[in-house]
Amino acid sequence: MPNIGAFIAWGLITALFIPTGWLPNETLAALVGPMISSLLPILIGYTGGRMVHGQRGAVVGAVATMGVIVGSEVPMFLGAMIMGPLAAYIIKKVDEFTQARTRAGFEMLVDNFSAGIIGGAAAVAGVFGIGPVVEWLTERASEIVDFLVGQQLLPLASILIEPAKVLFLNNAINHGVLGPLGVAQAAETGKSILFMLETNPGPGLGLLIAYMLFGPRSLRPSTPPAMIIHFLGGIHEIYFPYVLMKPRLILAVIAGGASGILTFLVTGAGLVATPSPGSIFAYLAVTPKGGWFGVILGIIVATGVSFIVASALLGFGRGSNDEETPSTEPAAQEA
Repeated sequence: MPNIGAFIAWGLITALFIPTGWLPNETLAALVGPMISSLLPILIGYTGGRMVHGQRGAVVGAVATMGVIVGSEVPMFLGAMIMGPLAAYIIKKVDEFTQARTRAGFEMLVDNFSAGIIGGAAAVAGVFGIGPVVEWLTERASEIVDFLVGQQLLPLASILIEPAKVLFLNNAINHGVLGPLGVAQAAETGKSILFMLETNPGPGLGLLIAYMLFGPRSLRPSTPPAMIIHFLGGIHEIYFPYVLMKPRLILAVIAGGASGILTFLVTGAGLVATPSPGSIFAYLAVTPKGGWFGVILGIIVATGVSFIVASALLGFGRGSNDEETPSTEPAAQEA
């Protein structure tokens, strides 16, 4: 939750300044890549480390996260969620071991060198260990999605597409797998459903509505701007942290995505090109003449199903006061 503001800032910059955004600007669009590849993962690793071992854990977690960033070519949000807390846990145990064994006057020396050694070792491990493993898993996921598309098992593709999306692999799946296949299909038939498998804004919108109504009270005020950025701006990444905070909600976006794809299939919907970014405006802009009904219905159905499932998983607001984000006061006192 503490990093939601950074995600919103990135989403606004992306929606405004990328070549297909509202105010294309090549200079300002240069912020997008470094923010998603470096800034946001480091913030996640820093925050995770701080939750485990205060400020020392935060620093070591950030250093360790840099290793998984360098060790992979995809955004390392999952890697940061692993390395930040793990490195902080290691330095916490080291501190417990050295605290009673360090002579008076050597505390600062031992603390600084232990943090540096643990952070550096974790960064190296991230480069050669966690980073490549996560990247390998993402490549295998893309291959499976390609297989499902080839076997005409399109609704089942959501089982892989939606989890991959929340790990910020949406562009890789859309432009690397589905986009080229959709172009070939559209050249033959004039439209393609493949452009709609990953880009449907309905599942994310339904999830955010459920969060706004039934999520933890501390998160509810952040959802209206997130909905605007997601649905109108087409920046789906804005809802990914909401899923990562409560991983069971991946079932909601899977159900929403699958129901939307099934609706597209039944109504014969398709687009003439990839909607980029995936906003409702971009969807309508690339909808072929006479195809409005199926496209809009698929988005509505996906939104409704995702909302219902997410609301149920959130308990329809029961106990929302108890699900507030843990206080950072203990970490602050420890620091």
